[in-house]
Amino acid sequence: MTDQKPPVEVNDQKLPERLPILPLHETALYPKMVLPLVVMQGDSVRLVDEAMQKNRIVGLLVARGPENGKDKPENAAEAQTEKEDQNGIDPHKDLFQIGTSAMIMRMAKQDNQTQMVVQGISRFKVLDFEQEKPYLVARVAYIQEAEAKGKEIEALMTNLVNMFTRVVELSPGLPSEVGAMSKTIQEPGVLANMVASTINVTAVEKQVVLEIDDIKKRLRHVTGMVSRQLEILELGNKIQSQVKGDMEKSQREYYLRQQLKAIREELGETDDTNVELEEYRTKIAEIDLPEEARKEAERELERLGRMHPSSAEYSVATTYLDWVTSLPWHTSTEDNLDIKAAQRILDADHYGLEKAKKRIIEHLAVRKLKPETKGPILCFYGPPGTGKTSLGRSVARAMGRNFWRLSVGGVRDEAEIRGHRRTYVGALPGRIIQSLRRCGSNNPILMLDEIDKVGSDFRGDPSSALLEVLDPEQNFSFSDHYLDVPFDLSRVMFITTANVLDTIPPPLRDRMEILEMVGYTEEEKVKIAKRYLIPRQREAHGLKARQIKISAGAVKRIIAGYTREAGLRNLERELASICRAAAAQIAQGDADMVKVGLDDVAEYLGPVKLTSERKARTATPGVAMGLAWTPTGGELLFIEATAMKGQKGLTLTGQLGDVMKESAAAALSFIRSHARELKIDEDYFSQHDIHIHVPAGAIPKDGPSAGVTMLTALVSLLTRRRIKKDLAMTGEITLRGQVLPVGGIKEKMLGAHRAGIKTIILPAANEKDLVDVPEKVRQAIAFHPVSKMGDVLKIALGAG
Repeated sequence: MTDQKPPVEVNDQKLPERLPILPLHETALYPKMVLPLVVMQGDSVRLVDEAMQKNRIVGLLVARGPENGKDKPENAAEAQTEKEDQNGIDPHKDLFQIGTSAMIMRMAKQDNQTQMVVQGISRFKVLDFEQEKPYLVARVAYIQEAEAKGKEIEALMTNLVNMFTRVVELSPGLPSEVGAMSKTIQEPGVLANMVASTINVTAVEKQVVLEIDDIKKRLRHVTGMVSRQLEILELGNKIQSQVKGDMEKSQREYYLRQQLKAIREELGETDDTNVELEEYRTKIAEIDLPEEARKEAERELERLGRMHPSSAEYSVATTYLDWVTSLPWHTSTEDNLDIKAAQRILDADHYGLEKAKKRIIEHLAVRKLKPETKGPILCFYGPPGTGKTSLGRSVARAMGRNFWRLSVGGVRDEAEIRGHRRTYVGALPGRIIQSLRRCGSNNPILMLDEIDKVGSDFRGDPSSALLEVLDPEQNFSFSDHYLDVPFDLSRVMFITTANVLDTIPPPLRDRMEILEMVGYTEEEKVKIAKRYLIPRQREAHGLKARQIKISAGAVKRIIAGYTREAGLRNLERELASICRAAAAQIAQGDADMVKVGLDDVAEYLGPVKLTSERKARTATPGVAMGLAWTPTGGELLFIEATAMKGQKGLTLTGQLGDVMKESAAAALSFIRSHARELKIDEDYFSQHDIHIHVPAGAIPKDGPSAGVTMLTALVSLLTRRRIKKDLAMTGEITLRGQVLPVGGIKEKMLGAHRAGIKTIILPAANEKDLVDVPEKVRQAIAFHPVSKMGDVLKIALGAG
């Protein structure tokens, strides 16, 4: 930048070296450009008056922005006041040092303000401020405009003119003549100044252009500014076109709706939309929704008011409001806290199941002492047909609560529990929220049936969604995807049922209190049939009590000869067959009353389906009876062993699992290592093959509890001694001959009792588990706790 003496003349006068300075706050002036200005009364007006009396030339400097400590004025009046108040300006800090000298072309005073039009003459640089009061006066050096020519300059000018013309076309505030005028300008510096002064940029950005001496750099910089402005205008034009299209569509729909409304009024049809909105508004006010639910409902109601009933979203919004306003946010039933009355109801509905009923009574007692206690999460676990689901209904009746059963077996979609989001077509809340709406209270008993059979696939893992539902520390703010607001489930009492526990994920199982419900004894089944099953089937088939009599002996025959189960479903099914046959006889007039005794069962049910094979199977050496646990209860497990000439070693059949095969190998190794003590020829194993078979080969079998039975069967075969009659056993063995504890003792004992077993050998460590076995079973069976295989063989085979 070169400081020059004034090279130009105005009205035959050279530009003065001392200029009165007028600060600019919101714009900048370039040489040869025209700018209108307004100043208020004050020092700035005095500056203009004195300049008009002299040479009409003033210096214009742009004030710096808020980053230097001065806030931008909020309105034009304040801006003008600030312009005139030069006493508070530090010229070295608050003003840029490069500005433009200008000639006052016209000036007029009106309403306490001075209006004028100035034209830029030349750029200058402030050398020093010689006067600050009453207005600024600076000593300046003028900057001479350099000449620039060439192909690159021409290309830059052409590109700038084209872009600027497009900006003018897109800017409604710029006259088209401005674009045409830009095409006539031949000087590159003047073109850059004209474009920079026309486009919508800040005063500071204009000042940057003013300070660039190199013409190429100035053209490139202005081109960048125009390019950015063009992008903004094109995007705004696109948005405006879209909005205009939407508005035209909305206006068209509005006119059509108004016409439709007029047609309906002419036909005498009323518009029920406002009535429906008022109904929802009244419901929301009356229900006293929680704060979040109320805000969401009011927001949806506001959206509904802007929709037309024929809109697709209208039904979505009304469905949501129906759900929100119909849920029992604060509606609850009063618990029956009469402990003795609840005990009578449970005893009347179910025989046995003492542990489960005791837990329910304890919960009622706790609620009586502490009403705000949270509902427990109980899991009724046991074989099918043991009364798990019906016990849940009895619990609801005893507590005086509403009851709803949810079958979650086979559920694979997480949305079944948490609901679908409203963005999906046909979205609804999950089963939990649906159940609460059907119950009409926020403290029902919800039974999640078959929770061990919940699956998972690409649609999510429902068992993971149940983690929040079944956790009292989290479910007070359960969030359904459809409702999208929290709902308090802490007052709900959840009861789940399961046949097995292994398939339930550990985190979910940890949240539940497991109440085991094992099978029934024969005496319990007889009493249950007399109290519940026979009256229920009699009523189901339209029979009266005097029309059919089924003796206790007949019921026992059905239990022993036609059903083999831990529960009661097959027993009830066979009783239903008898009732159907009796109903047919009475309806045909063949009999007025049907009596079914012990000898009459085969007439109605056919030959005995199940016979005891224990005596026939254990009549020869090499056959032993074990006890197995199954999901349907305890069962007898027969182990057969035989030997033949050969050297193949040990053969195992019967679809055995790896653990069971290892038990057989361990049993054989123990026998070979103790052959002399067991009085077995040591050369026998090198000349014979051993084959162990477990009948019912189509059923997979596994587990370590058959180890004792396999070892006893092998010793019986090799010593040719028979095992005692009516004896069964269970336990895991080691190579040292130790007997280790196993699981499922209660189920196995009940299964043995059903099969008529009189003696049972079990691990000594499992003796403590017999406390759960019914008293009648313990009295009917002789138990022999053992810890070593030698004791097992003495009991099973007698003295050697």
